[in-house]
Amino acid sequence: MRTIPPEDGTLADIAAHRLAHSIVTGELKQGQRLNEAELAERFGMGRGPLREALRHLEGMRLVTRIPNAGARVVVLDRKTLSDLYAVREALEGTACRIAAAQMTDDEIAQLSALLDRHEKQIAKQGNKVYVQSEGDLDFHYQIVRGSRNEMLMDLLGREQYQLLRMCRYRTSRIAQRTRPALQQHRQIVEALAQRDGELAEMLMRRHIRGAWRSISEMMDKEEAAA
Repeated sequence: MRTIPPEDGTLADIAAHRLAHSIVTGELKQGQRLNEAELAERFGMGRGPLREALRHLEGMRLVTRIPNAGARVVVLDRKTLSDLYAVREALEGTACRIAAAQMTDDEIAQLSALLDRHEKQIAKQGNKVYVQSEGDLDFHYQIVRGSRNEMLMDLLGREQYQLLRMCRYRTSRIAQRTRPALQQHRQIVEALAQRDGELAEMLMRRHIRGAWRSISEMMDKEEAAA
């Protein structure tokens, strides 16, 4: 899986970590031009590491380069998101079905414990926000990794992971989805524990379709208000 480089790596790793976080959380807006001089001053580093970081984020599809216009934050329009969620539903559903046979009992127990931690975090946020950190603290990441399927891990990790995190960050702040999303995660874990791959796949697909509906409705409201 392609996660954001750690803060304790090279200067380029640190720059990539901070830039990616700013993009995923919306601090840097979609379509925003990325001025190297401004970013270098903002993060207190030279142009060299920053350029390397931008190239890395291009590979993660968080940044795009437009001829004669420079680097910009990726824009996730409705068509892109619709395509992304359709692919995500198919691939994560498949990963969930395979994980039901591949994950160990201990790994499934760790998933359940992870959701307990998520529940506490949700309560601290007044039941209004459900944000998952990347990597080991990411429920979806753990299931894809638990499938042991290198092709799925590559497709969902390298090509889509950070884009999906951008989308999920937006839905994480839709208050009416917070508790239902956690409950759906728990139902998926129960299906995995029962080794019911067909049920696990169905639940994951339903969960992702619900996330897409939430994003689509949110975009409808934003367009109507514009």
